[in-house]
Amino acid sequence: MNTRRKFLKTAALGVGLAALSSTAFGKGAKKGAKMNIAVLAATGKAGRLITLEALSRGHTVSAFVRNASKAKDLEQKGVKVVQKDIFALASSDLSGFDVIIDAFGEWKDLSLYKKHGEHLGKILQGNKARLLVVGGAGGLYMDKSHTTRLMDTPSFPDSYKGVANAHGELLEFLRTQKGLNWVYVSPPAEFVADAPKSGKYKIIGEEFEVNAKGQSKGSYADYASAMIDIAQNPKLNQVRVGVIGL
Repeated sequence: MNTRRKFLKTAALGVGLAALSSTAFGKGAKKGAKMNIAVLAATGKAGRLITLEALSRGHTVSAFVRNASKAKDLEQKGVKVVQKDIFALASSDLSGFDVIIDAFGEWKDLSLYKKHGEHLGKILQGNKARLLVVGGAGGLYMDKSHTTRLMDTPSFPDSYKGVANAHGELLEFLRTQKGLNWVYVSPPAEFVADAPKSGKYKIIGEEFEVNAKGQSKGSYADYASAMIDIAQNPKLNQVRVGVIGL
C-alpha cells in the first residue's frame, strides 16, 4: 500500500461520520437571481470546471487568466476572458461582481498562496462581493476541539505537507479579514481530477468527514458544482467549509 493510500485509510478509520448535515451548508441551495461571477485562474483544472459550471447555471461569467490563448474554448461558450495576472489586478478590475472565485494553485513557490491572498485582501477592501477560495483539505480538523488538523496526523504524506501548510497560511490570513466576505472551500482528501460529475456530494463544515464508504473522496467536477451551490447561498460568509463525494 503506497503512502497516500495508507494515509487516506488511516484518516478514514480515525474519524467517524460527523453530525453536520449538507443542508446546513447549502447543497441544493435554491436558485436565486442570476449573478455576475469572476473566476480567477480560470484555465486551471478546478478553475475551468468552476467556470463551466457557473455558465451552465445561467450566470454571467468572466474568466481571469494569464494566457488568453488557453481560454479560447471558454470564450466561444460565452465567457468573457480577461488576460491579467492575479498580482496585476486592481480594485477596478474586480468591481461590479456578485461573487469572485479564486482558483489559484501553485506547487513551486508556495509563498504565493498567502501573498496572493494578501493582494486580493488589499484590492477588495470595500468590495461587497463574496470571495470564494479553492482551498486545501489538509487544514480540516480531526477533532471537536479543533486542535489537530489532517496535515498534523502521522500518516499525512510528507510530499503534501508544504502545499498543505501554504493553504493553511492563506486560511489563517482570511480569518483576520473582518471586512472581507470570504468563504474557504476545502476539497476532499482524495481529489480526483478526471472523474466524471456524479452530482452526489455533500458540503460539510470545519471537521474532516468521510462518506458511507469510509472515504474522503470526490471529483473536481462535483467540487465545481458544490462551489456554485455555495456561490448561490449568501448565508455562508467568513467560514471554511468542505466538500466530499457520497
